[in-house]
Amino acid sequence: LGWVPRPWQTPDATALVASGPDGEMLWMDVVHRPGQAPTVRLMGRYLLPPCKQRWHTCATFLPQGGLLVCGDRRGSLLLFPCSSSPGGAVESTSVANGNVEPVEEGSGRQWEPPCSLHKRHLPIEAPLSVLFGLHGKTGVTSVTCHGGYIYSTGRDGVYRQLCLQAGQLQVLQKHRPCKGLQWIEELRFTVDGDLLVLGFHADNFVVWSSRTGENLHCIPCGGGHRSWSYWSNSSAEAFAFIKCGDVMLYHCEAKPREQQILLASLHGREITCVRRLGTLEMPGHSTVNVFVTGSEDTTACILVLSEHSRTAMPLTWLSDHISSVRALALASPAGPGDEGFSDKGLSALLFSAGGRAQIECYRLLCAGDPASKTAVTCSVVHVASHRLDEHWERKKNRHKLVKMDPETRYMSLSVVPGTSTKQLPTSWKFLAAACSDGSVRIFGLLEATQKLVLVAESFHHQRCVLKVEAFLYTRAGGESQLLCSAATDGSVAFWDITGPIAEAADALHRAGGEMQPLALGSPLLTVRAHSCGVNSLHIRQMPQGRFLVASGSDDGSIHVCLLEVSSGGAAAEPCLRILARVGMPCAHAAHVTGIRVLRPPLLLSASVDQRLTLWRWAPGSLHALSTTFFHVPDLAEMDCWEVVEPTGELHYYCVLCGRGLELL
Repeated sequence: LGWVPRPWQTPDATALVASGPDGEMLWMDVVHRPGQAPTVRLMGRYLLPPCKQRWHTCATFLPQGGLLVCGDRRGSLLLFPCSSSPGGAVESTSVANGNVEPVEEGSGRQWEPPCSLHKRHLPIEAPLSVLFGLHGKTGVTSVTCHGGYIYSTGRDGVYRQLCLQAGQLQVLQKHRPCKGLQWIEELRFTVDGDLLVLGFHADNFVVWSSRTGENLHCIPCGGGHRSWSYWSNSSAEAFAFIKCGDVMLYHCEAKPREQQILLASLHGREITCVRRLGTLEMPGHSTVNVFVTGSEDTTACILVLSEHSRTAMPLTWLSDHISSVRALALASPAGPGDEGFSDKGLSALLFSAGGRAQIECYRLLCAGDPASKTAVTCSVVHVASHRLDEHWERKKNRHKLVKMDPETRYMSLSVVPGTSTKQLPTSWKFLAAACSDGSVRIFGLLEATQKLVLVAESFHHQRCVLKVEAFLYTRAGGESQLLCSAATDGSVAFWDITGPIAEAADALHRAGGEMQPLALGSPLLTVRAHSCGVNSLHIRQMPQGRFLVASGSDDGSIHVCLLEVSSGGAAAEPCLRILARVGMPCAHAAHVTGIRVLRPPLLLSASVDQRLTLWRWAPGSLHALSTTFFHVPDLAEMDCWEVVEPTGELHYYCVLCGRGLELL
């Protein structure tokens, strides 16, 4: 039983939602005027999905009207139709102490039977949309609307953002406020743009700020109360709850904040990866770059970085990962014919991966918004996710079994180019991943059905694979998808994955998106480039079917080879040949964790020794042109791009990440 405010209701009316036997839920309007008995009008009857505990826990009316969203004890979100004046609605006066209110003689009023006697006159409505078990088996605690979106909370430690798409509920993304806050009760939006998360952490009631990422209030109350109320303003706060049958009240005056944030952090721990999404030109503002970063704190951050203001402003955080985020990859739409293309701003598919063999995929859309503080808004839609051990998590009594596979980490990602063409039966996108268990894996994504499937794998390296890079070879008879992988033994392998991808796309099309992983086979060519692990890898296409492959290692060395790819016939595999190779043993004094081929013959390398070196390559030689020192310690990765200035000059920019972020 619960009161539900309605956006269009009068001040003396409110909605009452009640759950009864057999999953039947009633919506009643209660009107109370001074000096008169309350009037109850039965407005609708709804049927909850079958489950063991079949009752609703929260509900809200959508602002646009005509729809009711509620959460149930099973953790599901349900969408029902509703109308403010349904035909056949029944009124009754209040019943007190089991007796009907007497009617005065001559008053013209007649006694009306209770609403329950007229339920048969209203049809029972089934849900229009069901997200079954969205918040797990512990139930949905609250559902609310704000800014055109729907927000739900649960006792699974997650709150979700949803929208209404074609009359169906669609999950956009989920957020984990902070570690250990498993019992989330409510969300409150402040006038200054902050989102407060209210819930119970252990035996404390917690108010957590999503903007500052800290606990604003922590009240020791015993934890986990089902009946409570919280109120606060700028001068005081109060928290009331029921404990052992007693009503307890906590009240305190607001204390002045003794510490001020001089510079907000992007992440709580070191940044492990960075990718540039693109550039936005804002009317009345300077040009800003949009980046995505991943961190050891298990989050990915989408941020804008302006060269002129020299400030980094986070747009949103992605917190779906349960372990560190170690790799990022972007698949940008090719044009108006590509799915997801938008002329309103930057649109791309983002893949993030890391520990616990977890991959997440999102659709990003960044656009200019002069009214926003950052002048940029970013909308995120969660597309799909994949974990290798999902079958293990579903096993019963798994605590009695020994998990055979070690905990796998994804070390690197690369989107396979040329797989959205008409050669494939459906618009699958493919992703290559380097894995710590010694495998190279290929995944297929079908965005329309939100499926991310493992389609092929190979354990050729027999040791941790650190880097993968996919590239495209165009020949007279079509295209070939090639893949380069590098491992901890210093070897670099080249694969032809055209056949497995075509076979996987055909199998997925016939089997409805499910298949057993194929074998990638053996690589076409293997080069021993370094004496130890390869930490950086980049490939740049050159004319006449040639590719320049640059790599950097743990021992501070750089290796560059010129690869020639030739066609082996209409159905034969392409032929790979090394035309020239050169190595620089002591290029840096520490691990080379970033390398980019800017434009042949120019290369850029970055190392943990905090030196950024520009090189000139020629067949058989490699010469240093200049060296610049940067300020980010423990460099993890680098990304580069070129910009043609209005004067016609070509400039190269690079962003470096580690224990910080720097743009050069």
